[in-house]
Amino acid sequence: MYKSILKPLLFLKKPEDAHYFTFDLTKFTFNLPLIGDLVNSTYQFDHPSLEREVFGLKFKNPVGLAAGFDKDAKLIDEMAMLGFGFIEIGTLTPKPQPGNPQPRLFRLPEDEALINRMGFNNGGVLEAVERLKKRKSDVIVGGNIGKNKVTPNENAVDDYLYCLEELHPYVDYFVVNVSSPNTPNLRDLQEKEPLKALLTAVKQANDLKAKPKPILLKIAPDLTEGQLDDIVEIVQETQIDGVIATNTTIDRSQLKTDKNQIEAIGAGGVSGKVLAKRSTEVIRYLADKSNRAFPIIGVGGIASPEEAIEKLEAGASLVQVYSGMIYEGPGLIKRIKKGLLAYFSR
Repeated sequence: MYKSILKPLLFLKKPEDAHYFTFDLTKFTFNLPLIGDLVNSTYQFDHPSLEREVFGLKFKNPVGLAAGFDKDAKLIDEMAMLGFGFIEIGTLTPKPQPGNPQPRLFRLPEDEALINRMGFNNGGVLEAVERLKKRKSDVIVGGNIGKNKVTPNENAVDDYLYCLEELHPYVDYFVVNVSSPNTPNLRDLQEKEPLKALLTAVKQANDLKAKPKPILLKIAPDLTEGQLDDIVEIVQETQIDGVIATNTTIDRSQLKTDKNQIEAIGAGGVSGKVLAKRSTEVIRYLADKSNRAFPIIGVGGIASPEEAIEKLEAGASLVQVYSGMIYEGPGLIKRIKKGLLAYFSR
């Protein structure tokens, strides 16, 4: 039904308008008694063989919703009804910010990809906390945190620590996001010394808590092998709990869409199928280089069970989807889980 009816209707709208329309529709319909029951019966699919324990957390299944879809924790219960094993909110910043000017989200149907330059638009961490206090489902929730656009890099640590402090009682793990291409100079924080200092500060603050939460680092797919070597070293030195590979890419070379159209769109990170190969390469490199010393969550270009399996075979412990769901619909999650169950049962 999604591909034949809903997707064509949604694709008539501007991408960001379609996103918010879907949010409102989901929030309303999923909470109607009969519809809610129908959604659960249609999309839920779990099995003991799908369960995973990673960085001390028990996941019902290894398929998660990537950050960026539900930035402000508005649809956690509803997304849990679709069968996700975990949901990552954010990126959240200390203060609310509108993000970059619209239009800032673009579809590339020929590539089954998206370009976005959202710019960490969100209502701020405190607004998200109020929603998290009211959530009903027991799905694992990750908090993806970043810095405000106006915060200079030399003060970035303060923003990450503030988000950690406010979110800590309400999420199950944290993701330090220094890899978005849409906040000026943010990726400079991926350089070895600034990154080590940031992760050390976050880890120390977390360790002071009565119940420390896993700390993960989300990295870009555009890092060189030398930079990836630094990531392995930093993860091991700071003793954070894992890596999410990868964020969107600034590389446009693999796109089939007309170059004039791409140039007209302008800046932004690319997600979707064209990212699948590179994100898998990064996962494999990190896993091999570290001798699988830390868990990796694989994300980028997953639109089928086969692509999820590729990520796991490369060294990922869990996977996340986002753009694939835009093109394939919410049934993708169940299809991936069924494919994984068959793969694990071989």
